[in-house]
Amino acid sequence: MAIRGPRLEFSVGAFLLLALASLLVLAVASTNQRFGIGGGDYVLKARFSQIGQLRRQAPVKIGGVTIGQVADIQLDPVKYDSIVTLALDGTFKDLPADTSAGIFTSGLLGESYIGLQPGGDPDVLTSGDEIVFTQPAVDLIQLVGKYMFSGPGGGSAEPAPDAHDTPGMEEP
Repeated sequence: MAIRGPRLEFSVGAFLLLALASLLVLAVASTNQRFGIGGGDYVLKARFSQIGQLRRQAPVKIGGVTIGQVADIQLDPVKYDSIVTLALDGTFKDLPADTSAGIFTSGLLGESYIGLQPGGDPDVLTSGDEIVFTQPAVDLIQLVGKYMFSGPGGGSAEPAPDAHDTPGMEEP
C-alpha cells in the first residue's frame, strides 16, 4: 500500500529544491562567477601587446592564490594595445607601485590567467592606477612554428664548423 500524504509531498519537494540549488551552485562555480562576496573593491589596469586566449572573468593570482578576476578587456584605439581591467579583492589594496603583471597558462592547454608579482617599492598602487611592468602572453603555436621551421642552428644559412676548420688546430 502506497503512502501518500503531506509529509511525503513535502520531502519530495524539498529534495527537488535541494537538487536544483546544487545544480545552480555547480553552474555558477564552473564559469568562475562569484556570489557577490568580496572582490571588485580594488580596480587596476594593465596594458598588454598580446593577450592570447585571456577572457573576461579569468583569475588574477599572486603566488598561485586567486585574489581577483579580469573585469574587462578593451582595445586602445591609438596604440592598439589591449587594456585589461583587473578587479581585485580590497584586502590586497597595498600592492607596491612596481608590481608586474604577466599572462600565463595553467598547464599546457589550460585556461589563461594574470599573475601578479609584487615589487619592493614603498609607494602603492591606488584603485584605478595602471600596472606599468607587463609581460604579454606566449603563443605556443608560434613558438613551435619558429622552432620547427627555423632549420638547424637557429636558422642561419652557414654550415656548422668542421673539425678541420677549427682555428688553433693544426694537422699532424
